[in-house]
Amino acid sequence: MAGIGEWRHLCVDMQRMFAEDTPWHVPWMVRISPQIEELAGRHPSRTIFTRFVPPQHPDAMPGKWRDYYQKWWMMTGEYLPPELVNLASSLASLVPPARCFDKRTYSPWIDGRLHTLLQSERVDTLVITGGETDVCVLATTLGAIDLAYRVILLKDAVCSSADDTYDASLELLHDRFSVQLELMETDAFLSDLG
Repeated sequence: MAGIGEWRHLCVDMQRMFAEDTPWHVPWMVRISPQIEELAGRHPSRTIFTRFVPPQHPDAMPGKWRDYYQKWWMMTGEYLPPELVNLASSLASLVPPARCFDKRTYSPWIDGRLHTLLQSERVDTLVITGGETDVCVLATTLGAIDLAYRVILLKDAVCSSADDTYDASLELLHDRFSVQLELMETDAFLSDLG
C-alpha cells in the first residue's frame, strides 16, 4: 500500500438496533466486530462512527422515505427505544476521542456536513468498515468515490444480512471501481500502517 496520507476510519452504522433483536437485526455484525474493535481501538481519534437515526414519525421524512418508514413504523422514534440508536456497546466506550456522525439516509454525504468536516481536517483517505455492505456501506463508499477520496474498504470488517448480497457488493465494487477503491483485510491494513 502506497503512503496512506491523512486518513480517517469511517465506521458505518454499528448500532444496537442492528446488533440486537429488532426487525433490522444483522446477524453478521458479531463476525466483523472484532476487526472494527481492533482498528477503532488502536486509532480512536481517527475514527468516525456514522449512526442511522430514524425519524420520530414517518411524516417527518420527505417523499419515499415517508413510505419507507410507514412500512418500518416500529423502527421510528415513536416506538424504538432510544438507546437502540446508540453504538454497539463494544464501540461506545471509544467516544470520545472517536466521534459520532448522525444521518437520516443511507449516505452520510447528502447534506455536505461530513465532507466539510473531513476537508477541514485535510483528509484524503477513508478506511470504511461496518454494515450493511449492500446498503449504507455501498452508499458511503460510492459517495466517497464521487468526492474523490482514496477509499480502502476492509472486506473482513463489513457485513450484510446475507452472503449473496455481501459477495455481489464486493464483486461490483472491485470490478467497477478498481482505480478508486482498494479492498483489504484489516490485519493487512494495520500491518501496513506500521
